Amino acid sequence: MHENSHRGSRGDATWPPVTLLVLAICGITVVSDGYDVVIYGAVIPSLLHEPGWGLTPAGAGLIGSFALIGMLIGATTVGTLTDTLGRRRMLIGCLAWFSVMTGLCATATSPEVFGLFRFLAGLGLGGVLPTASALTGEYSHPRTRNLVFAILFSGFPVGGIIAALTGIFVIPRFGWQAMFLLGLLPLLLVVPLALKLLPESIAFLRVKGRHAEAEKIADRWNVTLDDEQKGVPASEQHQSGTDSGSMSSVKALFSRSYVRATLCFLAMTCLCLFMIYGFNTWLPEIMRRAGHSSGSALGFLLVFNLGAVVGTLVISLAADRLGSKPIITTTFLVSSVAVILLSLRLPTTVLYAAVALGGVGAMGTQTFVLAYVSKHYPVRMGATAMGWTLGFGRLGSMLAPPLLGLIIGAGLAFQWNFYALAVPGLIGAVLIGLVPRAPEVEAPAGDAGAGGAARPLAEQT
Repeated sequence: MHENSHRGSRGDATWPPVTLLVLAICGITVVSDGYDVVIYGAVIPSLLHEPGWGLTPAGAGLIGSFALIGMLIGATTVGTLTDTLGRRRMLIGCLAWFSVMTGLCATATSPEVFGLFRFLAGLGLGGVLPTASALTGEYSHPRTRNLVFAILFSGFPVGGIIAALTGIFVIPRFGWQAMFLLGLLPLLLVVPLALKLLPESIAFLRVKGRHAEAEKIADRWNVTLDDEQKGVPASEQHQSGTDSGSMSSVKALFSRSYVRATLCFLAMTCLCLFMIYGFNTWLPEIMRRAGHSSGSALGFLLVFNLGAVVGTLVISLAADRLGSKPIITTTFLVSSVAVILLSLRLPTTVLYAAVALGGVGAMGTQTFVLAYVSKHYPVRMGATAMGWTLGFGRLGSMLAPPLLGLIIGAGLAFQWNFYALAVPGLIGAVLIGLVPRAPEVEAPAGDAGAGGAARPLAEQT
């Protein structure tokens, strides 16, 4: 397909209406995702005292992993299917699925049933982030990609903030079950909005030969269409036609051109999610065991997510100028330093500041790693790359709840939990330096169109 130069260029407006629309809908979806994940950490103290359940800290950590196992399956499966079935369809389907399963958690009468519903919810949750990331990245400008991703992924800690605030008010009055009933709101509010307004990926439609639909979306949103082949290395162009499917994208991730970067991204996301889920699952209980009241302990969870929102947005402004590598190195190290501070007997005000820095370090790092992933691979591999990166990263999120639960259950000093959370940040700071430059491509003159049909020029930092 020839370039339709009469349509608006991304160079004319870095924040066109379609970018704002996709970012808004996907952002609300990620907020819902963050709420769903963080409520488990908020209700653990209640579950440990639920009559008739006999739940132990180790058992609670195991249940926490059930949802994460589901996320691992969901991220790798849905992320791959998205490049075959479409990003819009999969995003809406995942959102509806995890909302229903979260609501059903309120009906659980035993830890086993509760764990089953958490696993099923995880299948949908795992598919949300890679799909929303790929769709948002496609409709954003390369020069503001870090900021766009920071806004998108700030939705996760925003959801955590909502969960913490809701828990402080709702749990004492209505019980932990009400927290999960509120998880039905995305089904009622967001799904209808997405069905009506969310556009499909133009790159996906063109790869599938659905050119009339791609043209219709481009006309509606004044998007410039560029030939995707101009943004794909010559060695891989044979995979970009209508026969390109999910398996060719998976194979390309581990091809000679990308395997080193892919392995680094997988490992870094694993480390990031270990820290994020370790904090969000056990921080209230760890701080309670350190001598803080239940309300104050939930306050630490609130500050952790609040720090992640504010800090990540501020840092993203520098990330688009300095490049991903120095920013990711810094945020990894910040997370480790913050966790070490939490292990010390410091004034409460200082501890709150350290928790906020931990939020910036852990969640901020994840945001910038995923932004880097979106720039490193061709757009045709976007959802698959996101799915595999986040899917493998779920191994870290699966390990964090039971490992920290075992430390708590063994009666070790609370400081050991923070030591376990500090090591991943140090390892991640080393791994980012091993990511090679993206393969050279012959990009079209100017920036890629808003539809993202061509892969944006990769970062050279």
